[in-house]
Amino acid sequence: MDVTRHTFHGLLPSLIAAIADAHFVAIDLELSGIPGQQINKPRVAGPRFEGKPSLQERYAEVKEAAEKYQVLQLGITCAGENRNRGVYVVRPYNLFLNPVPDERTNIERTISFQSGAVDFLLKHNFRMDGPFLEGVPYFSRAEEATARRLDAEQKKTQSMDIRIRDAEADIFMRRVRQEVTTWKHRLLPMPDFLNIAPVGHERHDFRGTGLNNYQKALVHQYVRSEHPDLTTISRPGFIQIVAANKEREDAEQKFRAQRFEERMAKQIGVRWLVEAIHGGDLSGIDAYGSVSAVGDKSDVVSSRLNNLRKQLMGQSTVLVGHNLFLDLIYFYACFLGPLPARVEDFQKVIHEIFPRIIDTKYLATHSLDNPALARSSLEELDAELSKQQQPAIELHPEHPKYAAAKPSHEAGYDSYLTARVLIRLASKLESSGMYISDDEESYHTPPEAQSSEDMNGGVLLVTDGSSPVLHSKGTSSTMSRQSSATSTSTSASKPTPFSHPTKFDLLGDISSDEDSVALSPKEQDRSSLVKQADPSKGNSYEIGGRMPAWDSGFWNVYGNKLRVVGTLEQMCPVGSWPH
Repeated sequence: MDVTRHTFHGLLPSLIAAIADAHFVAIDLELSGIPGQQINKPRVAGPRFEGKPSLQERYAEVKEAAEKYQVLQLGITCAGENRNRGVYVVRPYNLFLNPVPDERTNIERTISFQSGAVDFLLKHNFRMDGPFLEGVPYFSRAEEATARRLDAEQKKTQSMDIRIRDAEADIFMRRVRQEVTTWKHRLLPMPDFLNIAPVGHERHDFRGTGLNNYQKALVHQYVRSEHPDLTTISRPGFIQIVAANKEREDAEQKFRAQRFEERMAKQIGVRWLVEAIHGGDLSGIDAYGSVSAVGDKSDVVSSRLNNLRKQLMGQSTVLVGHNLFLDLIYFYACFLGPLPARVEDFQKVIHEIFPRIIDTKYLATHSLDNPALARSSLEELDAELSKQQQPAIELHPEHPKYAAAKPSHEAGYDSYLTARVLIRLASKLESSGMYISDDEESYHTPPEAQSSEDMNGGVLLVTDGSSPVLHSKGTSSTMSRQSSATSTSTSASKPTPFSHPTKFDLLGDISSDEDSVALSPKEQDRSSLVKQADPSKGNSYEIGGRMPAWDSGFWNVYGNKLRVVGTLEQMCPVGSWPH
């Protein structure tokens, strides 16, 4: 479902309801630029990892790019589990993000585009005008705090002593004093107001622009200090002076505060969805904007939103992505605030905000310490896993767009693929009956779910022209192509840096002799456990109809770990999986 700036507020209650009811939420981002290649940058030296950056170095590179470039499009897929029907129902949403904030909020942004990213997006039919014409506004938490501070400072400035700085201003104020005095000593009760405007404004041929902000400030200050029985009301191009009335002034102040909050709520925009995923504060949602857009009664919408707030408060939804390390950094910079300098601090704060996250790239490459030996692009994974009959996945009837259309590199579509991959891949790995044992992690499948001795493990990917390699005890179920030359389609296009979430992901699709030969002692131990499958026997286990439950030990191994291709560590842990 495409969500635009015109439909967002009307759909906001149903969007939040979809998040509240979701088993998990998958995201994907389209960006105006990605980290550039670092040339002649010193790397950590070592006998095996010569030239590879550390996790901190990679984080710093992505952080620099996330602080420079924008998120242009956000895909969100809410996946629900219908246990009665034995099916997962998915709701994909596709949203352009408008990088230009409301000028009344006093927030400015520098918008940057990378030529290579733009070229790639255009080749994939991305509408570059979409973010500006149809994009939904957004504020990060930090931007919202800044806007509120600037508004408070502006109100404070109005009460400060403003000096008459030139002869023109002095002449203007002499006229204002005279007009106010004459109006106060009028013989008739009407008019009961006085408009202070440029000279000649009453003429039909007036071509002036009205009072400027400096002139308005002078009038406000003069009336406030010398005429406490009067009050000023700012109008477009002029100031209106009326008799002071506390009840009216309180109502006016309340109205201004309400308008400010409505403006802020609309500018926060997409971040309401992020807060819903996080289980954060939704008390400021602009219910009036939602009512005016859908025509429902205010009390009905308010009641619905209140129920959703209670349901979501403190209940963080499982967040899923493919190659999630980069997306999380951009996601944080876009919707939350300034990124910490150290990767350790980023890991900590991400775990606090999203205590359960899943990287499908990590699931696909878990058993290989060297991910360059695995082909794990999102499209490849979905194509292969789609051959499974179970678990059953269907699009919600209100979200039919991707039933036929396959708009590659549209954020909504890629988030939809990510959700499908997680459901099927997690179920496949669980059903394979593998036993995983690493230095700090273990997962045991109950005996009744184990496969036979002949097939102790599972196949992650099998493509034409390649033989599956099954890993037994000590490794997870995965697949390594033994003959990449024959398993790769000759018609496949050459991968480019922009066809992946990051240029670094190319390292996961183009293996090198160094990576494929120089194995660490841990990898050598694992490689000695590899068994060759007997194709005549086929799979000796059945793919289950459900993903592993969130409290399963399965997620101690696969959850809260992000694949970071091409680094020394090759993985970024983000805290333990909560149960």
